Amino acid sequence: MRTRQALERTLASIDGRGYGSYKQLHGTYDLGLFRLAVDHVQVDPYAPPSKARAILDLDTTGLPADLIDTARKRVAVSDFLTRRCHEAARKGAGDDRAVSFGAPGQEVLPRTSVLIADDRVEARFEVALPAKGRRVLGRVAADILTGTVPRIVESSLRYARLDAEALRAHVELHLDQEHLRSRLAERGLVAFVGDGAILPRRSGDSDLPMSDGATPFAGPDSLRVSFDLPSGRTITGMGVPEGVTVVVGGGYHGKSTLLRALERGVYPHVSGDGREWVVTRHDAVTIRAEDGRAVTGVNISPFITDLPSGTDTTRFTTTNASGSTSQAANLVEAPEAGTSLLLIDEDTSATNFMIRDELMRELIPADREPITPFVDRIRPLYEELGVSTVLVAGGSGAFFAVADQVVALDAYTPHDVTDAAHAITDGPRETPEQHRADRSARVFAHAARRVPTAGSLRPRGKTKPAKARGRTAVQYGTQTIDLSAVAQLVDPAQTTAIAHILDRLADLLDGRRTLHEAVDEIYERIERDGLDALSPHSGHPGHLALPRRHEVHAALNRYRGLSIVSQT
Repeated sequence: MRTRQALERTLASIDGRGYGSYKQLHGTYDLGLFRLAVDHVQVDPYAPPSKARAILDLDTTGLPADLIDTARKRVAVSDFLTRRCHEAARKGAGDDRAVSFGAPGQEVLPRTSVLIADDRVEARFEVALPAKGRRVLGRVAADILTGTVPRIVESSLRYARLDAEALRAHVELHLDQEHLRSRLAERGLVAFVGDGAILPRRSGDSDLPMSDGATPFAGPDSLRVSFDLPSGRTITGMGVPEGVTVVVGGGYHGKSTLLRALERGVYPHVSGDGREWVVTRHDAVTIRAEDGRAVTGVNISPFITDLPSGTDTTRFTTTNASGSTSQAANLVEAPEAGTSLLLIDEDTSATNFMIRDELMRELIPADREPITPFVDRIRPLYEELGVSTVLVAGGSGAFFAVADQVVALDAYTPHDVTDAAHAITDGPRETPEQHRADRSARVFAHAARRVPTAGSLRPRGKTKPAKARGRTAVQYGTQTIDLSAVAQLVDPAQTTAIAHILDRLADLLDGRRTLHEAVDEIYERIERDGLDALSPHSGHPGHLALPRRHEVHAALNRYRGLSIVSQT
C-alpha cells in the first residue's frame, strides 16, 4: 500500500503529460482516516469516469452495532450514508459530475454505493479525472483525491459527524414500512394507503411531492385498517383487499395518481416523500398495452385464440405485437414471474382488449371475434391463480359486476361505492361457485413456465458485456432491449444491474431450466453474496441497485433473440 505523499508525488509528476499517464494511479493508498483504492482509470477525458473506493475500518466509522446487525438495517444505513455522500459531493466538488456516489431517488433500494461489511465500510464513487484537452491536470486531481474526497468521507461516513437522530429515524421508518408490507397477505390485503399521504407529484417529470395544494389522503371508513409497527407507532389508512378492485371517478380527480402511488409502493420511500405509507405487495406488476414489443413462445390463448391467420396462440411469437396481443402477453408473463397483483389503467390499455360492449357483441358474433376481453378473464385470474387486480376505469362501467369493491375518487378523496355500483348493474358479480358451474374447465390451467433454448443469451457476434442505456434500455449485442414501458423500473442503477444479470443468465440457460428457475438462481446468489457478485470486476462494482425479479423477467421477455424450446 502506498502513502498519501506517494499519491501527491505521482500526480505532480504527471501534470501536463498525456492523459494515459493517469494509469499510474491504479492501486491503494493510505490516506490516514481511510484507504483509497483506485480500481479503474478512465482511458481518456471523454470515457466513463474512473472508479475508486474509500475504505474505512468499521471501528473507525463508529456506527453503532444495533444499527447494522441485520441485513434490512444495513440496507437502510447504506442508503442514508449514500445520500449523505451524494449531498457532500455536490457541495464539496463544485461540479456534481467530478465525484459521484450515485444519485438515489425517492425509493430506498439495496445498492452497491456504500457497502457495510462485518469489518469495514466502503464508499464506492466515480471521479472524472480532470484534463486540459488530453493533458493531465495533476494538481487539480490532487485537490480532488486528497482534499475533496477526504472531506466527503469525514463528513458523511463517520457516525460522530452524522445526524444520529435522523439516521435512526431513517432506519426505523424502513423497518416499519417493510414490516407493514410483510403483514399485508395475512390481513388479506394487496396494498395499504396511509391516512395523510400526499400522492400527487410536483410535476409530470418530477417524483417529488406536490408542495402546495395537495389533498392529504383519507380512506373510507369501510376500508379502514390499522397496523401496529415495530417502532411502537400505529398507522391507519385504507386497506386494498385481495380480489378485484375498480377505481373510478371523474377526470383529474386522482384515479391514475392513486394507481401510480400503488405502483411505486412496491418500494419503501424516504421520509418527506408523501408516499411513505403507500405500501404494496412487493410482487405487484403494472400491466399496459405495448405496441411493437417482442413476444416469444407465450400462451396468450386465454385472451386471444382462433386468429384468422391460423397463428398458434398457445406458443405465440411476434417481433411486433399489437396493443391487444402485447397486453395479453404482459398478463400471462406476470404470473409466470410470480405476481399476485396486477395494476392496470384503462388509459394505457388497448380498448378492444379490455371490454366488448353489448352492441359490439350483437354486431360481431363471438365466433368471429378472437379476443376474449379482459373483463371476462379478470375473475378467473383471481379465482384460479390467486392474482388480484386494481383497475382504474374512467369511461366504462363494464367491470362493476365483476368487482369485489369499487372505490370512487372525488377531488383526491376516496369513497366506497361498491353497493351503488352493483345496484346499477344487473346484479352482483358472479360468485366463485357460479363461475365454476358455468365452465367445465379452468381458463388458466397453470401459470406458464417456459424453457429457453441453450444459448438463447449468447447471440452470434456478441463480444461485449450487456450495457444499460439510462433507465429505459439495455444494449445486448447488436440489439436494444426497450424497457421504457416497464413502469416499476425506477432507477438507472437497476437497469445496469439487469444488464449484468442478463450476462450471468447466459451461463444458466441450458435448455432445461425455465426462465423462472434461472432468475431465481441468480437471486439466490445475490442473497448469498450481495449485489457485488453481479459485477464482472473485482473492487468497485459500479453503481448498481437491486431490481425486482419481475423487471428481469420483463427484460428477458422483450429480448428479440429469446428462443423457447418448451413450456411446462
